[in-house]
Amino acid sequence: MKKYCVDLRETHQFSSFFLDYIEGKAELRPFYTHLPEIESFKQAIEKKEFPENNRKILCQSLAKQYEGIELFEEEKKQLEALAGPNTFTVTTGHQLNLFTGPLYFIYKIVSTIKLAEELNKAYPNHHFVPVYWMASEDHDFDEINYFKLDGKKYQWNSDQSGAVGDFELDASFQEFLKEVPFVHDVFKQAYSSSKTLKEAVRKYVHELFGEKGLLIVDGHDAGLKGLFKEVMKSDLIDHTPHKEAVLKTESLETLGYSGQIFPREINFFYLDQGLRERIEKHGDSYLVLNSDLKFSQDEILKLVEDHPERFSPNVVLRPLYQEMILPNLAYLGGPAEAVYWLQLKGVFDHFQTPFPVLLPRNFALILSKEILRKIEKLGWDENSIFMDKEVWKKDFVAKNALSDIQMKKEREQVALLFDNRGKEAESLEKSLKGSFEAAKVRSLKILDQMSDKLRKAEEKRHQIAFSRVDDIEDYLKPNGSPQERVVNMMQFYLADELLIEKLFENFDPMDFRMMVLKYED
Repeated sequence: MKKYCVDLRETHQFSSFFLDYIEGKAELRPFYTHLPEIESFKQAIEKKEFPENNRKILCQSLAKQYEGIELFEEEKKQLEALAGPNTFTVTTGHQLNLFTGPLYFIYKIVSTIKLAEELNKAYPNHHFVPVYWMASEDHDFDEINYFKLDGKKYQWNSDQSGAVGDFELDASFQEFLKEVPFVHDVFKQAYSSSKTLKEAVRKYVHELFGEKGLLIVDGHDAGLKGLFKEVMKSDLIDHTPHKEAVLKTESLETLGYSGQIFPREINFFYLDQGLRERIEKHGDSYLVLNSDLKFSQDEILKLVEDHPERFSPNVVLRPLYQEMILPNLAYLGGPAEAVYWLQLKGVFDHFQTPFPVLLPRNFALILSKEILRKIEKLGWDENSIFMDKEVWKKDFVAKNALSDIQMKKEREQVALLFDNRGKEAESLEKSLKGSFEAAKVRSLKILDQMSDKLRKAEEKRHQIAFSRVDDIEDYLKPNGSPQERVVNMMQFYLADELLIEKLFENFDPMDFRMMVLKYED
């Protein structure tokens, strides 16, 4: 597998907001603490004060979460190291997509592990542990109940509700498994030996990345939620996170940047078995939407004290929760994630929690041997694959046409004829000039129509080349979306079990370019 890197702006896949951030635009500096570079970690280490009690509770929670799983030696070492005051984490997070979902799930984790390796080299007096934050509390099942492979969508349909991590792998899932007999054994074993979705995800992520020292953290944990009680009370009573997030969002909007997330007055869901619904305050009461649950202020504050696990943070408070329960220094995310964190700097400041180094995950495009052959036959280089293909087709036809399909000479002759005759006719009667002008417009439109017909005829002559272009575009952007956001890892992993290792060889967490990875003979 060979690597070629392309500047992200040249791919035309990323927002100016995101690109301005990673390029260090001065106007965005008030919205984060550290520049996205390896040197920033020295200051991040100095600023991170992680309470000993929080570390103790984190280690206890992880010990429980890993019960029943036979740990790799590297995982054991990481869990032991996490108890020490000089150990920090670097984190990425993602939903519980089936069979890992799109490729970028894998890219996130590989980037995070590689970052930890780089930091362990750069700062040998400290230890850095890569963490995957398993978003088991999310409840949008429709976003995660499928995966796509070779252009086909495989979907699990279930009528369960609540946090998807608690979904049982029931009879409907067992029927779904029968529809995908081709999946890799690592997934078959994980799903067949698990009772819930989060248990299965933990098992296959452990199998794929445990030997690299990755730890998996599930925030749906009573002990960890207990560390977040004061934020829960502030959000429920004073709505402080909403106020702070809105202020930063408005400041970004004055600079011309649109917010990615929309803060609410209350940024918690009520979480229980089969239920994850928003909490809203109506008058003096707190209501759980789409349920009969209703609490007074005293009752909901008592619930925070007795059962903090029933409060699930939304996207506004999940980053803060993560940073308060982990000795974390960096978060790696996709383009949308990176920019929505910038809306939250005020929330972090209010709760006196250090804002982490915010890094983009690595971006990649994998090219198979077959698609490389088609690219080669067109004479394209690695940059060409990101150009507008329809523009390329028009330019190609114009350059390779048997005749001038734009009919420039004819257009000039027709225009000159009507202009000259119009001037002569004007001397006889002024109104005739307008008639000749209108006739010129009609004639040029006819030539335009003839030009289109010539172009289409030329396109038929070049149909083989155009078919290659269409095949390449469908490969690079299935259904119009980048490959990494659609295609499942098994499209490559089933044929190449060294895929993940090859990603480790090529990924560089501090290189913010698109990596074109080529399978060559």
